[in-house]
Amino acid sequence: MFDTKPHLPDALYSAAQVRDLDARLIAAGTPGLELMLRAAQALWHTLLRRWPQANELTVLTGRGNNAGDGYLVAAMAHKAGWQVRVLAVGDPAALTGDAAAAHAAAFGIDIQAWAGQSLAGVVLDALLGTGLDGEVREPYVSAIKAVNDSGLPVVAVDIPSGLSADTGQTLGVAVRADVTVTFIGLKLGLLTGDAADLVGELIFDDLRADPALVAQTPFSAKRLDKHNLPHLAARPRTAHKGMFGRVLVIGGDHGFGGAALLSAESALRSGAGMLTLVTRPEHVAAALTRMPEIMSAAIHSANQLMGLIEPASVLVVGPGLGQAAWGRSLLSAAANADRPQVWDADALNMLAAGLVSLPKGSVITPHPGEAARLLGVGIKEVQADRAAAVRALARKFDTVCVLKGSGSLIADAHGQLALCDRGHPAMATAGLGDVLAGLIGALMAQHLKPFDAACLAVWLHASAGQKVGEYGRGLAASDIIPAIRQLLEELQPCQI
Repeated sequence: MFDTKPHLPDALYSAAQVRDLDARLIAAGTPGLELMLRAAQALWHTLLRRWPQANELTVLTGRGNNAGDGYLVAAMAHKAGWQVRVLAVGDPAALTGDAAAAHAAAFGIDIQAWAGQSLAGVVLDALLGTGLDGEVREPYVSAIKAVNDSGLPVVAVDIPSGLSADTGQTLGVAVRADVTVTFIGLKLGLLTGDAADLVGELIFDDLRADPALVAQTPFSAKRLDKHNLPHLAARPRTAHKGMFGRVLVIGGDHGFGGAALLSAESALRSGAGMLTLVTRPEHVAAALTRMPEIMSAAIHSANQLMGLIEPASVLVVGPGLGQAAWGRSLLSAAANADRPQVWDADALNMLAAGLVSLPKGSVITPHPGEAARLLGVGIKEVQADRAAAVRALARKFDTVCVLKGSGSLIADAHGQLALCDRGHPAMATAGLGDVLAGLIGALMAQHLKPFDAACLAVWLHASAGQKVGEYGRGLAASDIIPAIRQLLEELQPCQI
């Protein structure tokens, strides 16, 4: 998924928030040109570390501060004896302030106006920065396509040109970098949406910014990492199953029994004290064969469900539920229950259709298609601004929402937003959402609040997938359940 380093900061910023932080650093006494020089040094050191045998550099520059960084790196490479060429896509005469001073420092370097020249060596993308808010236009489109078609190693300055710093959306066309070196504040758009296919290795440098000033700057979201995850308390020696909740999984209509089984197994293996599976009669034998530890109820109608809801701590509703009469009746009964719930899959489709209302204290886990139906928009609109979409869903349904996908996002109705940058492409397979729903339910049953349970579950789920995904294609959803259990024990031991 994302090739990130363990020292990335927790706080994620919008482009405007980073600009504000940059301005306050300058106002506090650090000259803008000094910050630009520090950025160039970070880029230069990255070039030397990543490609120690290289001796040729092509820098593509635009008209903003990113161009200034590029000119300073060109000067450093030239001084070190590299063969350096700058292709100015933006007119250097249009540069002002610190960027103009950086251009002057590149005196004596081969600077050519962009005319579609061939590229060589390592390519430094210093074209467009975080201020881009509309689709890329010519001549930048042609320059970006040339970079992507070159097959050469590419380093992006702060952000790959054409990628939105706020949303992770490709604004028409974007550079595919091998390495992105970003500065001062970590941008949200580097870790969601299209970013995973464009950013490459992500390196952060704070440019020696004053930590006190950084701490005073509002941020947009928290990046989940092992040191900041919600904590599941260790169990006392006198623990018993009744202390850790009873999860009721409801799903598994004709032909979809496996989805409910995956949710049930995930909840069981993630620490729920007791697990009851409500499903079609024909799925009970398979469930008990796979998991003799669970209680399994064969249900023909919603009338049989009420007595099972009463002792439940948390309901997980939707995996394999279907949208036929059986599924609709069970969902209606669950929706009227005064219990925290996790809704996934067909429960979300029926919620989108207005057939039911979501109970308070619940979590919903849509993928982009389900999110689009819930919001009454197209998938493209959801993916264009995933952070806005997940916040809108949390507000609309007064709930905690997990928007699944690359750079999964978790939001609550009060404005909290968290992002998970873990995962692996091998996770593109059926059933993983069912595993996640069961995991969230189990953590809620063990007394985590809905937002905290969702954050911990998403990180565990993605990290387990990343670990198992190292074996490549063919990952099955059930493969990650043991890995989730192992990760949870490593991070937050059952017994201290």
